[in-house]
Amino acid sequence: MRIVDLIIKKREGFELNDQEIEFIIQKYVSGEIKDYQMSSFLTTIMFKGMTPKEIGKFTLEMMKSGRIIDLKSIKGIKVDKHSTGGVGDKTTLVVGPIIAALDVPVAKMSGRGLGHTGGTIDKLESIPGFSVALTEQEFIDQVNKIKIAVIGQTDDLVPADKKLYALRDVTGNVSSIPLIASSIMSKKLATGSDAILLDVKCGNGAFMTNVEEARKLASQMITIGKELNRDVRVEITNMSRPMGKSIGNKNEVLEAIRTLKGQGTSDFNELCYSACITILKQAKVTNDEKEAKKMIDEVIKSGKALDKFYEFIETQGGDVQKLKAKDFWNPKYKLDVLAENDGFMEISSALSFGIAASKLGAGRITKEDNIDFEAGIEINKKTNDEVKKGDLLFTLYSSKPIDMQIANELKDSYQINKQKVENKVILDRME
Repeated sequence: MRIVDLIIKKREGFELNDQEIEFIIQKYVSGEIKDYQMSSFLTTIMFKGMTPKEIGKFTLEMMKSGRIIDLKSIKGIKVDKHSTGGVGDKTTLVVGPIIAALDVPVAKMSGRGLGHTGGTIDKLESIPGFSVALTEQEFIDQVNKIKIAVIGQTDDLVPADKKLYALRDVTGNVSSIPLIASSIMSKKLATGSDAILLDVKCGNGAFMTNVEEARKLASQMITIGKELNRDVRVEITNMSRPMGKSIGNKNEVLEAIRTLKGQGTSDFNELCYSACITILKQAKVTNDEKEAKKMIDEVIKSGKALDKFYEFIETQGGDVQKLKAKDFWNPKYKLDVLAENDGFMEISSALSFGIAASKLGAGRITKEDNIDFEAGIEINKKTNDEVKKGDLLFTLYSSKPIDMQIANELKDSYQINKQKVENKVILDRME
């Protein structure tokens, strides 16, 4: 078997069989298939696409290229939630504890942020002492004990994806939906969960900028789930505007706590409730939306969800007393941005706010960059909030002096209108 023959076969529109796909992945990981050969294959996929059977096998072989976490010893239906990345997206910090408080095991592997999107791991590591470096057995034991654990992605998980993603990035093959779907799903499946909820972000602050493309990606990932006997459901959510009021790390942790106290913003509440309802259906706790919402309300109002959050943080080494202290988030510098006229606020670019937060130090441009956990943005007036001239719109925070240019660069990313605008949070649901 030769890679050149398989490239030609695919280019001429024929379906690759299981043995051929297995050969491609195994020989590429071992180095026998060279980057220039694989880049030709990936470019062929860009133009020819893949059949559902090909995508399923491709994903499975990527998943099998490294260590697979075995969660069979965790009791119950194991659930995981994955977001394709967003601005102000601290959803896991809220959804995880709510679901765990309802006795559903949450076994989650998360990543760090890169570029304008924040990573769940970065937010958690802003809490002094918190560690994502659990062994596999510690991870399993913790989920069995308190129903929730979050760890970082390890180097031996899906090495095929790491090699392929780096190659796609430098050869212009990032935007292939079959390749995106197999990349996401290989990592999710390797972590061993039974049910996966995928939050596919859509808008100018997301990789998928329109709903139709997001639906295509969602459909591919659901198909992969069916091919590999997993319950995969997708919510397509709006990322044209930042989620909630906080963008950063420590300040996003504090917003998550407020939300668990029942004090979240309407858009973030809607996102979290929708995710929890879907997960409770997947975990077979209830199939009734009203009953699911009632259960979520109960664990928030009773304080059980917040208690579970603190238990989770403490179990993974986090200093809860420092987290609860008034000076947990204590940035040295701030810059207020005020309204110049009356009307209704509209934030039109989540991307610009994400980039601004990164420039303040809240994100990283390269993987080697250090994050300033104090840096970030607090939005005081969200889309459709009424605004009077001189009102505080938002505040920039950092541990270093703030360049006024960062605030100036945001001027085209919001406007104050005479009327309110449409502002949907959940754009579609698919299963």
